[in-house]
Amino acid sequence: MSKFLNNKLFRYFSIFIFLNSTILPVKSSSALAAWEIKSNGNLELRTKSNTNLKAYFQKANQIYGDRFWIDFPGELKNPRTIKGNGPIKEIRLGKPNKGNTRLVIEFKKKTYLSPLNWRMIGVDENRWRIKLFNPKYSFKKISEGSVKQGIRNVNANQNSRNTKKRVPDYLQLPNVKQNKFSVVIDPGHGGPDPGAIGIGGLRETDVVLEVSERVKKLLSEKGVKVWLTRKNEVDLDLPPRVYFANRKNADIFVSIHANASRGKRRDINGLETFYYRGWRGRLLAKRIQKQILKVSPGSPDRGVKQGRFYVIKNTNMPAVLVEIGFFNRKIRCKKIRKNYSS
Repeated sequence: MSKFLNNKLFRYFSIFIFLNSTILPVKSSSALAAWEIKSNGNLELRTKSNTNLKAYFQKANQIYGDRFWIDFPGELKNPRTIKGNGPIKEIRLGKPNKGNTRLVIEFKKKTYLSPLNWRMIGVDENRWRIKLFNPKYSFKKISEGSVKQGIRNVNANQNSRNTKKRVPDYLQLPNVKQNKFSVVIDPGHGGPDPGAIGIGGLRETDVVLEVSERVKKLLSEKGVKVWLTRKNEVDLDLPPRVYFANRKNADIFVSIHANASRGKRRDINGLETFYYRGWRGRLLAKRIQKQILKVSPGSPDRGVKQGRFYVIKNTNMPAVLVEIGFFNRKIRCKKIRKNYSS
């Protein structure tokens, strides 16, 4: 067991979806380095590392069509407008105020969009992706710069044949003997219990299920045996989750949840991990907390804490409950007032 607890496999549990909260100096150049709207309707971005993104959506009015925009710290030097195609009328890059950059995507009228389902995903520390639409007809990509450029430049004198593509640190994980280690991942809530509700009606149950499925995929690819306590939106009480984990006799148990601040306290944010008792549970919690903070640099560290949650109190193996952030703050697009101008 101790060998497993010291293994780099802990890093897998840090593959979560966040927007970081480190803000660049106002006078710096724009944090937006490159962008691309692909033929499949995905918007992909490359930014400076640890950039804080703020995304917005506004329904069409008499002047503009539906608009989606993202604000970046740092000032744009050359405002410009780029003609679109397909459902996109145009793309505008400008300076909404001193020290900031805004990328605006305006859609043509009568374009069907589902902004409540939009979700910004952090691909790595300086790349982002969001699915904006599903093309009904051929759509020609629109872009500026290369979103796939490496985070760090490789020495020009290095032989290209020996150059290895840089992989984010949290993905540089070892292979293990097939099914030697086993993990039960518990996506919190489910079915009629949506958990916390975020901006635009985003439900905790949906977020944690998607995160759990991603973690399972990453672990399975490296040889770890992984079970999920639920695979869809079902009503699952707490005792069956514990019984399932104990019956599987897994090496560790990880319950994944997401926080949401109550009332007007939208300033609360951060990551935290709970364990119930024992040095193994505490060590597991510390390792996971350390790695999720690496994935989301700048996010407040709410620490490792003891908790009496039923699922970690009654499981037989080292168990933790991870709160992966306050998703009613920045991981969803916000609706704003109609006094927008670009």
